[in-house]
Amino acid sequence: MPLGAARFGLLGGVADLGKLELIETQVADNSSSTLDFTSIEESTYNVHFLTVNNMSVASAGTNARNIFVRLSNNGGTSFISSSTYQRAYQQCNSNGVFNEIRSTGISYLNLTGAETNSFAPLSSNCYIYFYNLGDSAKYSFSTVHSSGFNKNNYFRSHFGSAVYPVAETHNAIRLVTSSAENIEIGSASLYGIAES
Repeated sequence: MPLGAARFGLLGGVADLGKLELIETQVADNSSSTLDFTSIEESTYNVHFLTVNNMSVASAGTNARNIFVRLSNNGGTSFISSSTYQRAYQQCNSNGVFNEIRSTGISYLNLTGAETNSFAPLSSNCYIYFYNLGDSAKYSFSTVHSSGFNKNNYFRSHFGSAVYPVAETHNAIRLVTSSAENIEIGSASLYGIAES
């Protein structure tokens, strides 16, 4: 039988490589400034995929509020908040402003700009890939693409990558607001990408 036929499962038992397998979904209810994923199955998946849908920080007047990501190396007992993460992003606003954002010592991975204004919360959406979280011999990398509105009511999009440049196992992920306001609405779903 041709190799191509085997790839399409005609021989039976062919794995569905690259399939998204849901690990957990969490829904914000305005009761906390964090959403924690503490059972991420890092020994099963080398690549994780996180989606954030219609997420907004509780109203904070005219101040900008964002949602960040932090990693844990102890199952979520604590999350790494030292200025060790590194990031590089391109950000574009609908008013024509284009920014390059880069840091070599920050305390989080920037996820999305879920900002607010004095009238209503402005929600954001994004997806983020995580690589090597369960591999103690490699750095943990991420790539993100987000869209939403900023506090001045401009549409904003950003794309970029980040890294935690310490080779260790990371086994929990936290979404946290930038200034401790609650996550008012929205949901987040974490998937693993099948490799076998």
